[in-house]
Amino acid sequence: MKKSITLAITGASGAPYALRLLEQLVAADYQEIFVLISSAAKVVFATEENVKIPAQPDAASEFFTNRFNAKPGQIRVCGKEEWFAPVASGSAAPKQMVVCPCSTGTLSAISIGACDNLIERSADVVLKERGQLILVPREMPLSTIHLENMLKLSKMGATIMPAAPGFYHQPQQISDLVDFVVARILDHLGVDQSLMARWGYQPDSK
Repeated sequence: MKKSITLAITGASGAPYALRLLEQLVAADYQEIFVLISSAAKVVFATEENVKIPAQPDAASEFFTNRFNAKPGQIRVCGKEEWFAPVASGSAAPKQMVVCPCSTGTLSAISIGACDNLIERSADVVLKERGQLILVPREMPLSTIHLENMLKLSKMGATIMPAAPGFYHQPQQISDLVDFVVARILDHLGVDQSLMARWGYQPDSK
């Protein structure tokens, strides 16, 4: 099987995290990266990054392919109701999925197995197939509902990784904070990264 992964992008604030992560996944030479984008996420992208994502999946695939100099077919954007996409079935879906950023609405839907769109269905598939699901919520403060949903998903095997960058690496610009979060995601995916040195090591040490 091809080395593949699913990246879902929802309407929480945090478009820079999603763009940087997608860039790094392309560089990590995943053969297939399935990208799922909610309607709200497209609004956030336009607001935070002044990036307008094409409405049609094929055009969006081409947009990201050109932006990140990806190989032909490496990035495949799927429509929110594209039920015949590989990510919708346990027989074909990647075993790894990241939702970054993850809105609390999406978090809630995944926790109850709503499956009302392809993002929710894809996460449901990864959970039922005992794959790796990483959720990157970006919300504050967190209500009891949010915390209970996170606990529920954690018990199911999902990794809850809030977009909460540290400061011990002495960030000099916003991109350093973005890289902190993305580096931790890559670490959990088992992807080699040089965005940030590990604790106790210098940037050029092994």
